Amino acid sequence: MNKPTLASLAAELNVSRQTISNVINFPDRVRPETRARVQEAIERSGYRPSAAARALRNQRANALGLRLSNPRNGISGSIMDAFTHSLVERADQSGYRIVLFPARTNEEEVDKLVELRRTLAIDACILTDTWLDDARPAQLAEASVPFAAFGRPWGAKDHGRWADVDGRAGAAEAAAHLRALGHERIGYLGWSDGSPVGKDRRVGWAQALCLSGDQEAELAVEVEDTVDDGAAGMAELLSRGATAVVCASDTLSLGAFTVIRRRGGSRQCIIGFDNTPVARELGLSSMAQPVDEVAATVLDMVLAQIADPAVELEGVLIAPALVARQGSALTG
Repeated sequence: MNKPTLASLAAELNVSRQTISNVINFPDRVRPETRARVQEAIERSGYRPSAAARALRNQRANALGLRLSNPRNGISGSIMDAFTHSLVERADQSGYRIVLFPARTNEEEVDKLVELRRTLAIDACILTDTWLDDARPAQLAEASVPFAAFGRPWGAKDHGRWADVDGRAGAAEAAAHLRALGHERIGYLGWSDGSPVGKDRRVGWAQALCLSGDQEAELAVEVEDTVDDGAAGMAELLSRGATAVVCASDTLSLGAFTVIRRRGGSRQCIIGFDNTPVARELGLSSMAQPVDEVAATVLDMVLAQIADPAVELEGVLIAPALVARQGSALTG
């Protein structure tokens, strides 16, 4: 049996295709008796309007664009995986799908998003991995592509369309917790790549401990985000008299733990960031990022713009939560 089409229904009922289209989209334009006859035929035949045609007519795709996140190490990468998973699920519940695509550079990402919007493949997009002086928000706004970002506009004009984790508050809470455990010299193990996220977390640590500039320089070590570099950084901090450490990531926390364990120290003197599966399995304390709440917030922001392009939005900082652990049988 052939699949019913607009043309076949029109021929069967001896009406125009426009009449059937009006019954589906503008029923008040059709006389009641004709409308009832067309609706009965549609239900009986199982006819379904073309999704592509509906998108063209309504200028809506019910889809949101998202660039595949740049590869990370297997520990820290779990945060973006969790964010993407949550975003896809929440978008589906709102009747939207996520269109994932690769891009090697930010410029390529913007070009693809503009083209996806121009061809009605997406209605809006989500940005991630914001950085200093990120040009993407301004470029998308100029191209009239609605967006919201996981990450604040570091060093750029505040567009208000963002949600981010308050890393400064999280690092401050971690430092205060270690101080409450009796530690006087609490180090910071951060990233050497100039990351604004890492710098923000370092500020939170230093402010919570009321460190002078010289004290901060003495107790902070910045390295690449690898386990081996985390171990080397922890060894350096111990040589400077640190007895505990706040780490910018669970990757660095794991490296620090390998050193602490060899020297007979307690894992409770280490607090990482992200609360990844590695931290949970090894019983390492960590700051849990509220990625579900971030995903819900940025989704609400783009849906608000789709509904009202002139809507005014304000950025949202969401506090992480300390997960303090006593240890695990996996590590003795």
